[in-house]
Amino acid sequence: MKRQSRAGQLRDFRQHLFRQVVDTQDDQPLRVLAYSLVPSPRARPDEDWETLQAEADRLGYAIAARLHDVAVPVTMTYFPASSASQGVYTPPWDRPGWREAERQLREGLAGGVIALDRHNISSDDDEYHVVIKHLGEHYRAFLHLVVSEEPVPPT
Repeated sequence: MKRQSRAGQLRDFRQHLFRQVVDTQDDQPLRVLAYSLVPSPRARPDEDWETLQAEADRLGYAIAARLHDVAVPVTMTYFPASSASQGVYTPPWDRPGWREAERQLREGLAGGVIALDRHNISSDDDEYHVVIKHLGEHYRAFLHLVVSEEPVPPT
């Protein structure tokens, strides 16, 4: 028997939280927050908004707000006298747009977040897991991705 990949486990967990939210919804359209992480301060999220709006329309979601952050690298130097460093992106909970998303979820203004892919949230598996778990446990909210963590094999 083949063991499921970490990406597949994360996808299944995210979808489980989604089903918990959907099963408790009334007949109103699900309200979601469109969230984008742009690569630089000069980049505009307009193209992301179009894609997120099209996905929301396809699924019957109503977008309550559009929020975005800039993927600002934080440079960490590993050797005190060395120029060797690695860019580490700010975790979602330290981004102003994501904090606003959490505030709106906490206040019940939306039931979930829609993003292009998991890298808009975090590329780190453990950090990403913490974020989707936090959404489900603290806000009874879900995360919907336009591009899933791992493609589902054809049936």
